Amino acid sequence: MRRSPRIGVWLPPLAPSIVLLGLFVAGPILWCFYAAFTNSALSGIAARRPRFVGLDNFTTAFTSPNVAASLWLTVVFVVLSAVVGQNGMGMLLAVFMQHRGKVLRGVVGTVVVAAWVLPEVVAAFAIYAFLNAQGTLNEVLGWFGLSQNWLYTAPMLAVVLANVWRGTAFSMLVYQAALSEVPSDLVEAAEVDGAGPLGRFWHVVLPVMRRTVVTNLMLITLQTLGVFGLIYVLTAGGPDNKTQTLPLLMYEQAFKFGQIGYGTAIALVLLVLGAVFSLVYIRSLKAEV
Repeated sequence: MRRSPRIGVWLPPLAPSIVLLGLFVAGPILWCFYAAFTNSALSGIAARRPRFVGLDNFTTAFTSPNVAASLWLTVVFVVLSAVVGQNGMGMLLAVFMQHRGKVLRGVVGTVVVAAWVLPEVVAAFAIYAFLNAQGTLNEVLGWFGLSQNWLYTAPMLAVVLANVWRGTAFSMLVYQAALSEVPSDLVEAAEVDGAGPLGRFWHVVLPVMRRTVVTNLMLITLQTLGVFGLIYVLTAGGPDNKTQTLPLLMYEQAFKFGQIGYGTAIALVLLVLGAVFSLVYIRSLKAEV
């Protein structure tokens, strides 16, 4: 029988990685858990000698209408921009380009990926120039008398479309790789049986790709939960806090108002929300095994 490798054999090569993970991943997370139970602040006595306050920060968070509103806006933003927008557009583009010529695939792929590789702030300024009152969209809509300040009249729609535009490329690339692995004989057999394009996709292609779809949903959901720069540049959470998701509320409380303890408590609420989404997706994956 094979003997299991001893810890002393594989621990020394992994030691530097373990130390780095402890310092830069586990360390900040543990500090956040500690700070959330204190009155830590950016200035004053609480900055030098933070005091343990128990569950006061969480009590304030769970009874605050601002946190409840931001939690709801975060869920709406994630569902519309990640689950529906990026996931759906990525799938449509991948299917559309599956049997197209190299030139068309190259042009469409370049345009879509270009938004993804841009730094978040640069992409936010680009979409801001497109949507603001003097932007490109209003210049075109002005010919029909439909121009308006989209960042003010429909702020959540604006940030959702911006995030879909920027993040669709990831889903598109994932689904392109998955579609290339679908056995062609299954598709051909369904075509011989009389199934149309939609039927072949729904009953043959999609079941084969189901695990990829769930994995992609989990990745883009967790990424979208932490979106900060895009929304901050476009609306800064306004107008009237209509786009103030949990990352923006956390930033406001921790760094604008200096309440580090309360801000980290909100960060833990965001962590729990991400865990809930992850558990849903993980259970979906286990149900298919």
